[in-house]
Amino acid sequence: MADRSPESEKRATLPLFPLQAVLMPGAHLPLHIFEPRYRQLIVDLMNEVLPDRQFGIIAIRTSMVREVEGPQDLFDVGCSAELREAERLPDGRFDIVTTGRRPFRLLDVATTTAPYLMGTVEWLNDTPLPTGAEEATERLSAVARSAHRQYCDSAWERDDWNTPPHDTPVEDLAYLLAADCLLPLADQQRLLEERQPLRRLRLACRLLTREAGFLSTLRAVPVPPADQGALSTPASLN
Repeated sequence: MADRSPESEKRATLPLFPLQAVLMPGAHLPLHIFEPRYRQLIVDLMNEVLPDRQFGIIAIRTSMVREVEGPQDLFDVGCSAELREAERLPDGRFDIVTTGRRPFRLLDVATTTAPYLMGTVEWLNDTPLPTGAEEATERLSAVARSAHRQYCDSAWERDDWNTPPHDTPVEDLAYLLAADCLLPLADQQRLLEERQPLRRLRLACRLLTREAGFLSTLRAVPVPPADQGALSTPASLN
């Protein structure tokens, strides 16, 4: 989940994996890795050439970008990913599962220092909750959870989604609620970039309510999360 310790204020260098998708803290993302440079990234993570099995996932600004040449081709904010599972296929490709950890701001991109992109990043902290916000936090959390249930009841079979535990910190709740929902990339990016926890939760509530309304009006059901496996990887420069 997002690291809010003083250590998280420091800069770091991370290998980057650009996607036309957003990873948020606490969310799981399966990926199918096929391009040689990103196969090498997974090998380096598995062999601990890169520390902590961590790399950065960051969204591409436009599908028109065919090759990342610098920070201008990527959104400003991404999320570190921990490599949780990796299965090497006979032809050298990988099916992997990642979990989002810490949001970061991208400062610079190096395209020639490694086989894959390397980014200079600074870790992002949330702004502190205002004093006396407990009651407002409890009310907003209940409304956001209700919006999440409404969306998931419309979109998924019951076994395809989970309600976040009741002791989930408010700092993490919006991320976990959004993880079950197919929000447009721009909306996911807004959630990732929002640093005030109550505003982030309020935004998640609005987005989920809107999407549930669309599903109800159109009587359309998106592909369940369980079917969006590693072979249905979001478009990337991979």
